[in-house]
Amino acid sequence: MNKDNNQMDKIVSLCKRRGFIFQGSEIYGGLAGTFDYGPYGVTLKRNIENLWWKTFVNDRDDMLGLDAAQISSQKIWEASGHLAGFKDPSVTDIKTRKSYRADHIIEDAGFVAIGLTAEEMSILIKEKKIKSPDGNDFEDVEFFNQMFPLNMGASKDSADVAYLRGELAQGMFTNFKNIMDSIHPKLPFGIAQSGKAFRNEIVAKNYIFRTREFDLMEFEYFFDSEKQDWKNVFEYWREEMYRWIELVGIDKKLCHEIEKLGPDLAHYSKRTIDIEFDFPFGQKELYGLAYRTDYDLNKHQEASGLSHEHLDEETKRKFLPHVMEPTFGINRTLLAVLSTAYAEEDVSEGKDGSDIRTVLKLKNNIAPVKVCVSPLLKNKEILVIKAEEVYKNLKKEFTKLNLGAVVYDDGGNIGKRYRKQDEIGTPYCVVIDFETTESDGCVSVRDRDTMQQVRIKLEDVNEYFVNKFN
Repeated sequence: MNKDNNQMDKIVSLCKRRGFIFQGSEIYGGLAGTFDYGPYGVTLKRNIENLWWKTFVNDRDDMLGLDAAQISSQKIWEASGHLAGFKDPSVTDIKTRKSYRADHIIEDAGFVAIGLTAEEMSILIKEKKIKSPDGNDFEDVEFFNQMFPLNMGASKDSADVAYLRGELAQGMFTNFKNIMDSIHPKLPFGIAQSGKAFRNEIVAKNYIFRTREFDLMEFEYFFDSEKQDWKNVFEYWREEMYRWIELVGIDKKLCHEIEKLGPDLAHYSKRTIDIEFDFPFGQKELYGLAYRTDYDLNKHQEASGLSHEHLDEETKRKFLPHVMEPTFGINRTLLAVLSTAYAEEDVSEGKDGSDIRTVLKLKNNIAPVKVCVSPLLKNKEILVIKAEEVYKNLKKEFTKLNLGAVVYDDGGNIGKRYRKQDEIGTPYCVVIDFETTESDGCVSVRDRDTMQQVRIKLEDVNEYFVNKFN
């Protein structure tokens, strides 16, 4: 894919202008790798998360929810292998002291870094005379652990060190025994959760794609590997992930499947595929699907001394279940959705010059605003009174049915309001005009994508939109 940083710049500008995403700590110069989600951004993010939860948890009979703590014992990360193996190669510019991912620096220069040790990367960088982005030499490569340590309480003793979770998975593995003992689910079943994870990235870049604080949605699906072929389980969840991609409004044609092989395969995985997406800055990882075998349960069983075995009531066989793990990043999902939905259209209709409208063609199920209600003119009391009535009735109905946000807007002329709502991604705009109050008793409903308008009877407005979004 050809990079389109110009489109990326436009998406970033729209997100700031329309209240989707702001730089973290912006009034103090910003904090790299952190972002704050504004009124429309947080709603879009939550709509994505709620749709995922509905799809993979509420609509299924074999999935249980969990909300594990974000701070956890270092013993968890020792057992899982993260403290020993959750490392990235770092290389530092000798003059600017800026640090970079060594493998990314090597790959950007056109060479292969997979499987190389720190010493081999250092030699390659020197032999190929690879320079920093500022044109300087590098120091030797060192491996850098991405886990965020925390000192608990006032003590500085190493025994009191805990960690911000680097992934959601371990909370599900360490609660496997609790769930088995309290809920007694039958295999196969999954444990799902969504929430924040933290990684001390060497370089946080590409907007919300790679940040130090991010949101994940994932589940661990436990099954009996003697009764179910893991390859069939893998394929089932692979297809379900692609079904989700279409449901949330990501262009499937821009997705590519990458098999992780050799040293690129995580220490816990027997097979992993990444689903990569053509972001404006290039093809990068969007989702992952990993077959973790019984690695994690086995490690926690060994480290804790507590049995994590499942008892098959029919055969009385005790065993550790195997695990399939689909992982979905919320932030990356949101960015892929924005990249898919963003469009610029010439609507000049042959007039002199060009009239370009910017629009987010978000799917109805995740749009942060579902319907915008406006009076044609804000200084005509009769129009305002009727518009407020329509707005309040529709908002009340949408709130009762949990269908999403309805807003009222009377700022600027009607054309500017349409353009504003197009950029927010609002599927429908309702306008109360003089015909509404003086002749036909209808409102004008404008479709975001087609810009076509239809007339709907006042008494039919609620039913019309409930059918659109229910």
